[in-house]
Amino acid sequence: MSILSLKNIHKSYSQGSSTLSILKDLELEVNQGEIVAITGQSGAGKSSLLAIMSGIDRPDSGQIIVGTTHLSSLNENELTQFRGKNIGIVFQQFHLVPHLTALENVMLPLEIAGDKRAEEKARQSLLNVGLEARSNHFPSQLSGGECQRVAIARAFTTEPEFLLADEPSGSLDTATGSQVMDLLFNEVKRRGMTLVIVTHSEDLALKCSRQFKLSQGKLIESIRPPESIKGNL
Repeated sequence: MSILSLKNIHKSYSQGSSTLSILKDLELEVNQGEIVAITGQSGAGKSSLLAIMSGIDRPDSGQIIVGTTHLSSLNENELTQFRGKNIGIVFQQFHLVPHLTALENVMLPLEIAGDKRAEEKARQSLLNVGLEARSNHFPSQLSGGECQRVAIARAFTTEPEFLLADEPSGSLDTATGSQVMDLLFNEVKRRGMTLVIVTHSEDLALKCSRQFKLSQGKLIESIRPPESIKGNL
């Protein structure tokens, strides 16, 4: 069953007197439980595409359907509420609030949604990522890997339908990045969730069930031989 559908997506930006087309008639279907990687050169529009998938940005034209909801039919307030309940997002730079503790950062989306069990759920999310002992620490007191684990806990805590990740290991060293990505993948699989990840890492992309390359405004799916797929299961 399709959980995310992009149809005929166009997106361009003004650059002085000229217009730069980033996405051109782009199509994508992602099914429930898939882990999909999107690669591409710097400046190809990967982060712009992820922003459109999440409803943070809107395309010039085309349709984004999450489940059965057409994002273009929602106003800004409705879109914010829908994203908070249905879409989890993990950013490369963590986007933690510096004056809030790890627990408070994870509680934040639940509190915005008015969830009366915000603290209980946030503590469980931190436990799931192995950071229950660091719940009262501020981001400045945490390592990069710990900050990203807090960000992952925050993304999962609202139990969204699917998760978007934008270079989630990009600001971490190789060993820490590998540990964080193992954690992310394990949580996604344990919950039976759907993940779309933007990454520059071909090795990371090969761990996903499907891979696409964003080139010249369109997504091109990489076809892998059966033995390659079998080796990563």
